[in-house]
Amino acid sequence: MNNLERKFGKYAIRNLSLALILCYGFGYLIQMVNSGFLDFLTLDPWRIVHGQIWRVITWVIIPPDSSNLFFTLIMLFFYYSIGTVLERTWGTWQYNVYIFSGILFTVAGSLVMLAAAYLLDGGTIAMAGEALYFRTYARAFSTYYINMSIFLAYAVTYPEMQVLFMLFIPLKVKYLGILYLVILGIDFLQGNFVLKIAILASLLNFILLWIRSRNWRRISPSEMKRRRDFRRSYEAGARGSGGYQGSPAAKMRPQAGMAVHRCAICGRTELDDPSLEFRYCSKCEGNYEYCQDHLFTHVHVKKEN
Repeated sequence: MNNLERKFGKYAIRNLSLALILCYGFGYLIQMVNSGFLDFLTLDPWRIVHGQIWRVITWVIIPPDSSNLFFTLIMLFFYYSIGTVLERTWGTWQYNVYIFSGILFTVAGSLVMLAAAYLLDGGTIAMAGEALYFRTYARAFSTYYINMSIFLAYAVTYPEMQVLFMLFIPLKVKYLGILYLVILGIDFLQGNFVLKIAILASLLNFILLWIRSRNWRRISPSEMKRRRDFRRSYEAGARGSGGYQGSPAAKMRPQAGMAVHRCAICGRTELDDPSLEFRYCSKCEGNYEYCQDHLFTHVHVKKEN
């Protein structure tokens, strides 16, 4: 993954959460003007294999169901907020990988559903007709699960953070995450094979994150405070002596145009972005320096015995 980030990290979309919210906003606009037009945008695998390739992308425009404008705006702002926090915590590349892998898994799941439907429900398909059958089940693969995967990832990363459940009940994110998992589990057990495939495929990116999270250092509010304190000390040191004096690299006097700091993960330096922060990791065995996007998410380097 690190090699891929070095090669393709510069193509990662910054502020991806805002792009998703704008897609939802466009979808709500279409819904108000002509809701029937959304049927031409759904992730319908039968129509995809019959030439309507645009559905592989356009289903992301279809917003989560909501009949109340006020709660819709709150929902969009909430998911924008937690998505932005995750991007800042993980780094733009990792957040892009998480979101786009969820989208790709969902598309793949719809194609798996297409094959499974012919094997498990051929009689219903013959009776209802292929076009009607798959149009009915296409909405099972929706952006609802994209939003759910974002929230569950936030719950894993910030388990002790509090949110206002139902706008007035303070609740730790980890408990709300458990509640949502229970709801998803009930839907999975009670749903037919189409819904089972949709849930499993759409949340596969979160399942992989959960497996990997055992090697991640969870970010707490105290860690965020430590990062802010570090930023202040960095800026104060830069103003006082022309550079930060807290790391060995800062004590060097490089020639003009040479970088002092370099991230061990992405390879970026202060020459690439003067606003980047760099710091050595005390838990890595060796002199490994990381940028602000990877200081808290990298796997600690341990020397072999």
